[in-house]
Amino acid sequence: MKYQRLFCDAAGESHWEDVEVPVEVRTFAPPAKDIEISEPETIKQVLFLRLRSGWNEPIHPTPVKQKLICLKGAVSVTASDGEVRNIGRGDVWHMEDKHGKGHHTEVTSQDDFECVIIQYE
Repeated sequence: MKYQRLFCDAAGESHWEDVEVPVEVRTFAPPAKDIEISEPETIKQVLFLRLRSGWNEPIHPTPVKQKLICLKGAVSVTASDGEVRNIGRGDVWHMEDKHGKGHHTEVTSQDDFECVIIQYE
């Protein structure tokens, strides 16, 4: 499993990287069999978000460290270094570009973009 991380370097430029999620076999829900699972992450809150088809925003940094899990639709996200990633159903986008130049997001699907946001701060 992996997610797409958008982060900001010391110069304020945002960049993408792919991050592999390590999992290990553990007991999770006894008496069920052991499963492969990652380490837990402490979060602050969970939200549901909808961006209407055609939505196009100005460049901005993320307000808090957060993960987005796409449920429906698709967006195109451009880091300030120019790299573009397409986020669609089932993709996980981890945002850490809280300062600097930020990123641009545009809904590219005919359908509205719907997702779950997991905030850490």
